[in-house]
Amino acid sequence: MKRVVVGLSGGVDSSVAALLLKEQGYEVIGMFMRNWHDQSVTISDECPWIDDSNDALLIAQQLGIPFQVIDLSEQYKERIVNYMFKEYRAGRTPNPDVLCNREIKFDVFLKAALDLGADYVATGHYCQRRENKDNTFSLLAGADPNKDQSYFLCQLSQEQLSKALFPIGHLQKAEVRKFAADHGLITADKKDSQGLCFVGKIALPTFLQQQLAAKKGPVLEVSPTLEKFSNYHSLEASIENIEALATPFTYDPENGKEVAQHQGAHYYTIGQRKGLHIGGRPEPSFVIGIDTKLNIVYSGQTEGHPGLNRWALKLEEHSISWVNPSMMSAFEGNMDCKVRIRYRQPLQDAVLIKNDNGYFILFKQLQKGITPGQFAAWYSDNELLGSGVIA
Repeated sequence: MKRVVVGLSGGVDSSVAALLLKEQGYEVIGMFMRNWHDQSVTISDECPWIDDSNDALLIAQQLGIPFQVIDLSEQYKERIVNYMFKEYRAGRTPNPDVLCNREIKFDVFLKAALDLGADYVATGHYCQRRENKDNTFSLLAGADPNKDQSYFLCQLSQEQLSKALFPIGHLQKAEVRKFAADHGLITADKKDSQGLCFVGKIALPTFLQQQLAAKKGPVLEVSPTLEKFSNYHSLEASIENIEALATPFTYDPENGKEVAQHQGAHYYTIGQRKGLHIGGRPEPSFVIGIDTKLNIVYSGQTEGHPGLNRWALKLEEHSISWVNPSMMSAFEGNMDCKVRIRYRQPLQDAVLIKNDNGYFILFKQLQKGITPGQFAAWYSDNELLGSGVIA
């Protein structure tokens, strides 16, 4: 009998994952990860870890499976929290959930499961794993297009994927809830968590102020008629122009006029609308640039602002990860694919390009809010092929 350690989060998805595995004849162990101790920055009524831990224990008791709590807070701080501070300090926007899956769930947690004699770890992610004829593994999108979470697993390696099971990936969310209700699981109607990986929902400014002090500075509004915008958008969206098209816009203080004050440029992200506190402008304002050295936030009116929309991006070469090495071997420099640059973004038609200066993605349509530090993931049909960090 194969042994599986399920990451029980206290939610309905991991609960159903554990039950399905038990029904399929696996020996199932439930394990809750405690990744966080500082409750001062957690919005406790949104996703309190202690309630989640208790629910996970109750589910384990309902299913008659062993249950453990593992404290991974030190590793989480070292690998995820410190990375978040570093990225925000540099004016970039990290994606801690992608890193949590690569560095915590399918690394530290996986090793702890293997120490218990497990053959696999399982989670409640809405994605699917396929074993191929050449003994490699592919990562596929979840069957529910509204819940597909393959993006969050875009950095997994073959070794990690070979030890992973996703029991609910073939189901719709409504089917998961019905299955849970039909089997009397206490989590059947529990609200989905929107917070960090096994942490909960945090108050981001409060969290960041642990290391990044609040510091007032100007919000400078940039006119859409700036010459650099017309120069950029007059370029043909072609592979020949890829490096110019992938270069982010940069701004100088003289490019804008002050329309508000902010509490720290590192608290903002490209494309952000809420929290700017800009009043009296004819149209909604969006963040189009961040300068953490000068502590300036640059804004523009309307989501169609030319500084908010670009044709292409460059990827940090050290971050490139192909889920299946055979696909990397077949890649010859240009490849039509589908790409998303944030969770739940509909897949976008694009071309993945590699030249002497690195990896690039050229989109068929303008993309709003391309954000340094986030992950871009590329797909073929419903298979996630690889990913990298946006430069």
